[in-house]
Amino acid sequence: MAKNKPRHRHKHYKVPEPGTSPGLYAIDDDALKPIITLHIYNEKTYQKEEIKNINNIDRVIQNKEFSYWFDIKGLADPNIFETLYEKLNVSRLVLEDITSCYQRPKIDEYDNDKYVFAVSRHLFLEEGNGLCNEQISYILLSNCLITFQEDYQDCFNPVRKRLEVGKGNIRIGGSSYLMYAIMDVIVDNYFSLLNFWGEELDAIEDRLYDRPDRQIMYDTQAIKRSLITIRKVAWPERDKLNDIIRSDSPLISDLTRTYMKDAYDHCIQIIDFIESLKEISSANIDMNLSIISNRMNEIMKVLTIISSIFIPLTFIAGIYGMNFSREDPSTGKILRDNMPELYAEHGYVYTWLVMAIIAVIQVIYFWRKGWFK
Repeated sequence: MAKNKPRHRHKHYKVPEPGTSPGLYAIDDDALKPIITLHIYNEKTYQKEEIKNINNIDRVIQNKEFSYWFDIKGLADPNIFETLYEKLNVSRLVLEDITSCYQRPKIDEYDNDKYVFAVSRHLFLEEGNGLCNEQISYILLSNCLITFQEDYQDCFNPVRKRLEVGKGNIRIGGSSYLMYAIMDVIVDNYFSLLNFWGEELDAIEDRLYDRPDRQIMYDTQAIKRSLITIRKVAWPERDKLNDIIRSDSPLISDLTRTYMKDAYDHCIQIIDFIESLKEISSANIDMNLSIISNRMNEIMKVLTIISSIFIPLTFIAGIYGMNFSREDPSTGKILRDNMPELYAEHGYVYTWLVMAIIAVIQVIYFWRKGWFK
């Protein structure tokens, strides 16, 4: 298989104690220090800068001539979430979902369409760690989008390049269109993963026809497990996109809804692709077991043929190998009804000839029955 074959990196997230009050967020002990990048853009201009905090976010976004994108990577700073709560009145339930990085893809509308909260799952193959499953959270306001990533993994680069170039609708579509662009990149990454696993399954199938072995079953099962993971993500992602299309929130423009339909179609294609690959992986496992079983049957057939040939020969050798005497050793009298042809002239040659004839007859019989095919 390829060097970075699919495996899984299981992360243990810090969760509130059972029975605690809703809205209490818990930051993981191994959370990364935040890196905050502010993108400011409109139809004519674009600029970005790294900032240390978002303490003045409420004053920054007051200028409606521009759209703003706060790209936050790393969740270790609780001041960020307190600022969102105090300056933008973001619900503590939302802050809890952002820091609890095991959420399924979803979209929620809060405070009479004051802001929209959404979640996506970013899947990617990391060298040495295999399949990684990262949560990406969005807070959408009228002219501002805030995104949160738990890792420094960069999946937004295509969107940033489009912002820098300024072609298409990326600068004029508003913050909701920017959120769509990010979601679309994430969905397109699913296609890349599925294409990778499809090529791996094709390679496994070639190995099946060439030289099947036990490792094939393990490799196929690893891919099948990865497909189950992406299916668990793709189904709620499809439902989320459908909810966005049907939403009547003024924060989501008609242009965004139009393009969300395309992302929704892609998600349906991904689900169909997943099911196809799952069937192929199951077929590869069944074929591997069938080939191993057939090979075992071929071995047993060869052993059966060999045993069938030597059974009558062993029978003859066993009979004539017994210690019979032609004369009574005490009287020297010739004994009757004793082993016939035991002392016949050329008896050794005749015995070999009879055994050879029997073996040839059996081989011809097995061949005509098709056992050697």
